[in-house]
Amino acid sequence: MLSACHQKEIVNVSAALVQTANPITSDTLKGTVKGTLLTGKTYYFKNDITVNDGDTLLLQSGVHLIALGDGVTAATSPEIFVHGTFISLGTKDNQNYITVKNAADLHTQAMAQNYTNVFFGWWGGITATPATASPTNPSPKGGDVIIKWTHVEFGGGPAGANDNAAIYPSGTARFNMYFGNTTKNLIIEDSWFFGAKDDNIQVGSGHISIMRNTFELCGGVGGEFFNIKTGTVGDIAYNVCIGSATNSFKISDSGTSGIQCTATVYNNTIIDGGYRQTKAGRGGSIDFEKGARGKAYNNLIVNCRFGLRITPDADYTNVAYGNNYFYGYSPAIVGQFYSTDSAPSVLSAKASTDITSTTPQQNNPTFYGFDVNQYNFTANPGPISASLQPSVIVTVGGSNFKLLAGSPGINKGATITFSPLKTVTATGTYGTTITLPGADIGAYQSDGTGNQH
Repeated sequence: MLSACHQKEIVNVSAALVQTANPITSDTLKGTVKGTLLTGKTYYFKNDITVNDGDTLLLQSGVHLIALGDGVTAATSPEIFVHGTFISLGTKDNQNYITVKNAADLHTQAMAQNYTNVFFGWWGGITATPATASPTNPSPKGGDVIIKWTHVEFGGGPAGANDNAAIYPSGTARFNMYFGNTTKNLIIEDSWFFGAKDDNIQVGSGHISIMRNTFELCGGVGGEFFNIKTGTVGDIAYNVCIGSATNSFKISDSGTSGIQCTATVYNNTIIDGGYRQTKAGRGGSIDFEKGARGKAYNNLIVNCRFGLRITPDADYTNVAYGNNYFYGYSPAIVGQFYSTDSAPSVLSAKASTDITSTTPQQNNPTFYGFDVNQYNFTANPGPISASLQPSVIVTVGGSNFKLLAGSPGINKGATITFSPLKTVTATGTYGTTITLPGADIGAYQSDGTGNQH
């Protein structure tokens, strides 16, 4: 069964896990950890914890893993170092939380349009890389990170001596998650990410499958929801992104892996992105740059400061795009449906299959429960302080981003024009479940598939 379900890198991991090895009963984690965090239990960690090369930490459903951090120093902002394999298997009815002790209060503050503490950076996040080679382990391999139906929140504490300076220079904000392993897999499905100080997730290399997640309110004055670099290959689909500081998805071949950064980005719903970034011409939705290539289809991009961006230094002749739906409240947004600093050939060959307009507030996508005209983007074109952004435009809250039956986006998606890369094995429990391109544009499909939040 395991051979049929997993790539070679995952087989050994799964063989150990099905035995629910080493149940962890103490509610306090410290030092080196491995084994199974048990269903329904709450665990705490005050200092850095490490999953060693060859080991696995598995979270069963309903686990709360709480970082006891204050975000003041690296020593008081604990981090999860993953040199082996990390698996969080929440379920729709019994979700997992990797968060901080004051999370409920931080969410209340966010709903009240008070974001100071939301962006503070209370703990060090998850950092997954191979261990440093040593005489006893000269060739560490690292492992996979598999996260399903899990909430990850409020990372960004300052980096310190235990961090790799190439990833986190001393004192800089860490992310909710960093993954870097060219031969291994990052699988994130049906999960929620909220409140990072800078980038939410950054991938230095690896095989990725990022399916049906929700990203909200990450980055105080900069940072991306999902930022991938050289050596990263895979699919990003059916995600809901609202209120990013900069881009929702940044695809860049920055680095020296020798493996070209390639991503297929499809059927995402991206709303109100890019307004907190203070640097000119930066961010809003989907950005291909610095030698990266890939595809962008069936994405619904609403009131983002910048739309599709494919820069002259991207591998732009190998970036395919179409069937994207753009909506803009103001003339400034409409003028940047394709970012004006994109490659000239991109600007002169905008996709005929797009849904777009030259007039503000035309082609309303008609969400089931979200008013695309509730905020005056003409008066507030950005950059704009987070404190001036109502929570309804940067968090999901009670909004519903499904399309009404009469929406212009229904039956306008490309279903056979392109295919997912499928660089990660589709297997179910320990692998990924890939949702194929949808007939409707955006993260929700009329047939009930797509994003399940």
